[in-house]
Amino acid sequence: MKINFKVMPLLAVICLTMACEQTKEREVASTEFTLDYEKFVLDNGLEVILHVDKSDPIVAVATMMHVGSNREKPGRTGFAHFFEHMSFNDSENVPVGANRKMIPEWGGSRNGGTWSDGTVYYEVVPKDAFEKILWIDSDRFGYMINTVTEAALEREKQVVKNEKRQRVDNAPYGYTDEIIRKNLYPEGHPYSWTVIGSLPDLQAATLEDVKEFYNEYYGASNASLVIAGDIDIEETKALVERWFGEIPSGPEVAPMSPMPVTLEETKSLYFKDNFAKLPELRMVYPTVEAYNKDEFVLEVLGQLLSGSKKSPLYRSVVEEGKLAPNVSSYNSSNELAGEFVFRVRANEGVALDDVKAAIESGLADFETNGFTDTQLQRIKAELETQLYYGVATVLNKAFQLVQDNEFGKDPGFITERSKIYQSITREDVMRVYQQYIKGKNYVMTSVIPQNTPELAISGAEEATVWQEEVTAMKANEQVGQGEEAEYEKTPSKYDRSEPDFGEPPLFRMPAVWTGSMSNGMNTLGIVNQELPLVSFSLSIPGGHMLDSMEKSGMAYLMADLMNEGTANRTAAELEEAIGLLGSGIFVSAGAEEITISGSCLSRNFEATLALVEEMLLQPRWDPADFDRLKQELKTSLKGREANPTAIASLNFTKLLYGDQHIMSVPTSGTLETVEGIGLEDIKALYSKLSPQGAAMKVVGDIDQAEVEAALSSLNSNWTVDAAQMNSYAIPENSTKQQLYFIDVPGAKQSVIYIGSMALAASDPMAPKLRFANEVLGGGSSGRLFQTLRIQKGYTYGASSGVPSRQTVAPFRVVTSVRANATQASLDIIREMLQDYGPGFTDNEVELTKNKVVKQNTRAYESLNAKLGILTNIDKYGKSLDYINQEQDALMSMNLEEFKSVIAQYINEAEMTYLVVGDKATQWEEVAKLGLPVTELDIFGQPIE
Repeated sequence: MKINFKVMPLLAVICLTMACEQTKEREVASTEFTLDYEKFVLDNGLEVILHVDKSDPIVAVATMMHVGSNREKPGRTGFAHFFEHMSFNDSENVPVGANRKMIPEWGGSRNGGTWSDGTVYYEVVPKDAFEKILWIDSDRFGYMINTVTEAALEREKQVVKNEKRQRVDNAPYGYTDEIIRKNLYPEGHPYSWTVIGSLPDLQAATLEDVKEFYNEYYGASNASLVIAGDIDIEETKALVERWFGEIPSGPEVAPMSPMPVTLEETKSLYFKDNFAKLPELRMVYPTVEAYNKDEFVLEVLGQLLSGSKKSPLYRSVVEEGKLAPNVSSYNSSNELAGEFVFRVRANEGVALDDVKAAIESGLADFETNGFTDTQLQRIKAELETQLYYGVATVLNKAFQLVQDNEFGKDPGFITERSKIYQSITREDVMRVYQQYIKGKNYVMTSVIPQNTPELAISGAEEATVWQEEVTAMKANEQVGQGEEAEYEKTPSKYDRSEPDFGEPPLFRMPAVWTGSMSNGMNTLGIVNQELPLVSFSLSIPGGHMLDSMEKSGMAYLMADLMNEGTANRTAAELEEAIGLLGSGIFVSAGAEEITISGSCLSRNFEATLALVEEMLLQPRWDPADFDRLKQELKTSLKGREANPTAIASLNFTKLLYGDQHIMSVPTSGTLETVEGIGLEDIKALYSKLSPQGAAMKVVGDIDQAEVEAALSSLNSNWTVDAAQMNSYAIPENSTKQQLYFIDVPGAKQSVIYIGSMALAASDPMAPKLRFANEVLGGGSSGRLFQTLRIQKGYTYGASSGVPSRQTVAPFRVVTSVRANATQASLDIIREMLQDYGPGFTDNEVELTKNKVVKQNTRAYESLNAKLGILTNIDKYGKSLDYINQEQDALMSMNLEEFKSVIAQYINEAEMTYLVVGDKATQWEEVAKLGLPVTELDIFGQPIE
């Protein structure tokens, strides 16, 4: 998995505690944050940071290796990321496959990520598996290299190549990063190639390369380890010494100094993208390395230029020019250098020369008029709230601690970061603009649809990238588990066999309070006083279910328009009012409801709710805003036509629900249905929004009395009778199986959807079906993932399950496989589905029970997860202790019940198959499945 912490808001992973005791007086706010941690260093040089958080019986572990793609050699690009994948395979003292399979079975989650500067491995587990994680982590870290085999090497090559195909080769605008890096950085610069690298380089990797990379960079002295959660400090120190203390220090890895770049000229390049439907412009300026103080000022500059409706780029590109739905500008700094990016994905057919001119106009406006103190104050208020939200989970705490230790040389750097943000002045912002942007050279890319080169910037030079040709499966792509390596175990003074589980953690479903308002609105809440934060969600029945078939997208447009100001405030004024509170409010439309969701500091809850009421009861209904949002939606719908995964998802839903059900049409509608929607349609739909059956769900540092007091005005002013919902019949599963194929010429992967209609989330059988699916498609331990990715190397991921809806929803299997493995993957999935029920065993019953019960210890940690509990209670009629009841039901299920559920809902003989891929190479292959094949266009219409 490739991740980039640098582009996450404040890394979205900040660990902090209040320096002073939290107070219930809402007007008091802290401006000082300090980290609560203890750091020590083992004799081998491993730096260890511990953080205690006993709010949930779970532990997060993160190991940061100070090696990313910036340490690679030319000709071996992508190797750091590839090695991350290799590390998850085998090690000397852990059973084969345990890393990916056993951790989920213990109720944990695990993954890794690589970016330009580093690689991180991380897990979250129930506390009883804590020592088991130290066993697995330390073995992967210090005892894996002897177990690497040629077979494992070749298998993982296919997995990583599949990831590249899925994320880059088969995705619109996927090659843009490669084009920018090649032209922004000089040849040989550590950032001149992409993190995921090239397919030829990956294919060329050898066992000797793997061992050399490990021996050079995977020493204990080149890493940091963070453990956060329900731990005892002294016990944990002893465990860390036992499991990690013998790992070799490794050779000294010389630190890399910043390597900023300067462009001698502006470079303009264009690329004809096979998957893009809309033209996209990026302008990238070189800036500074991470932890340079200018990095933080540049982040604020990005927000001032495009981050609000009052920003100059939004006005020039979106409002005045009507050239695109939005515009973004942001700084992304890494260890050696940074980039400031302007990015616009324009409306269909818009010439990028016009977009560039609009950006230049907006920047000229900024140079002349600058920004107001209020705009800067708003950004700082939002940063304060983001700081608090960064402590929502123990994993996020671990991420920030480990990154700031390894790259900032201070686990507690958040204190300094907070001070820097609050001290930024007008003069700082204008200085970095002059220093890094105004009059400086940059790299500009025009990525345009294949057949519209005229939309590119005038005079741009065509960029070239290496692209894979889809061919029949080659001999070196036929991979498997292979033989285990033969080696002598590394000696240890400790017993490195699997430790026992600790004391089983006790999961307690949080206490839920409920109430009702006189206007018919329900209230539900969970008090959580860990942080001075509140997350809330007001759900109003309707959504897409109130749309008409011929004007689908009305609810979607209406929700968008409700975000665009109120009768008393323009969109920009509303946005500013919300931002000055450090709050967030957003109206959205789902399949079955309109939702107003938000977050705020607890001291600002009442003021935030006042703005929610204003947005709900006094919409602005500005015709100009409506026209702009309608065009934005049409642009988005056009862009969706380029995404093979979206094509597959939308058409699979249409095939199962049939042409007469509203669910067969996307919530956002289609180009045809949206075209006919007018502002009067939106107003008519809005009149149906009723508090009858609506629910305000609140989680955080606030109690029921405070919530209902803040809602008193809305309760008095919102009185609308309940609307009549549209009713649709659910089509029965066809007894005749059919395979459908949609051609995306040149696709490097095939997207596969397989399934049939199942049940609604309110159905009493829904939890049992979820339990019955765990062994088949429940994450990385499921058979689909284990077979298609781990054993065969055909895919990057595969899963199965049922979406949660009030309407009956389908059971579906979903994966994207490399194109030349399409037919083989279909055969495997079909056989797996046919054999699943008959082959289910008592061992798998017990495995499922243990896995689900343990998962619950960490599944409801965050504020949003707790909001999910309240949604399940309100929307699906579940009891106030439904999680406990479902656990009890699971523990009483026997083998025959599992088999019965599988036979009823996971019946391959009733399933529809859909493949989206390259017809030229895959049509004859999919026909080998033996099912009737019908070709559809990308809109689901049969092709004769």
